[in-house]
Amino acid sequence: MLKLGKIETYIHEKLEKEKLHFVLLDPDDVSPELAGELARMSEEVGVDAIMVGGSTGAEGEVLDSVVRAIKESSNLPVILFPGSHGGISKYADAIFFMSLLNSRNPFFITGAQALGAFQVKRYGIEPIPMAYLIIEPGETVGWVGDAKPIPRHKPKIAAAYALAGQYLGMRLVYLEAGSGAPQPVPPEMIGLVKHVIDVPLIVGGGIRTEEQARTAVKAGADIIVTGTAVEKAGSVEKARKKLEELNRGVKG
Repeated sequence: MLKLGKIETYIHEKLEKEKLHFVLLDPDDVSPELAGELARMSEEVGVDAIMVGGSTGAEGEVLDSVVRAIKESSNLPVILFPGSHGGISKYADAIFFMSLLNSRNPFFITGAQALGAFQVKRYGIEPIPMAYLIIEPGETVGWVGDAKPIPRHKPKIAAAYALAGQYLGMRLVYLEAGSGAPQPVPPEMIGLVKHVIDVPLIVGGGIRTEEQARTAVKAGADIIVTGTAVEKAGSVEKARKKLEELNRGVKG
């Protein structure tokens, strides 16, 4: 029987008690100093993990310096959220080893994963297999990943992809509207996907308010990912208030 790693076990154990809130930080948008400060505040307000990655630029020393700053500033798990095989840092605790199932390009389905697999093994980073689905509009990640975004009014397509991902052995499903999307993933889509799968459901993209976070959780999301709303708050004080607001929406 497959034994889950430390971070995946942490996720499952916390989900038995409450819904989870992950904060995504893009090394292309935040300095190591700001990333460390945001991670510290995230831990204080009750966020459950920090994700690090982005569609462009999140590689090499830029990525490593941000991950190190987060690790030095908080005790939260740091999970890589790579845009490609370059988005791997040996300083992280785990990596969402994800396949962009609705990409038109095989590189984002299995190619980048093959290129990065030995590095993940060499660094001893915990891989967490995940089905990654881009929902309309998809924003930057949809364009970079050459995705065929799932239409917002077609929840059954999302549910079919999600169930296929589970049957392929992926232990998480992520519905992504895209960083900075004008609207989050529709609650009707979240609800149908949650109804057909048996693995935890992550929802992110376009979630800027407490009410939007609460709506996604009520619809069936197990884990809410926020990022842009916090990164672009304008000041540390505003970022903290935004973190507190979003966390209330997730935790109730």
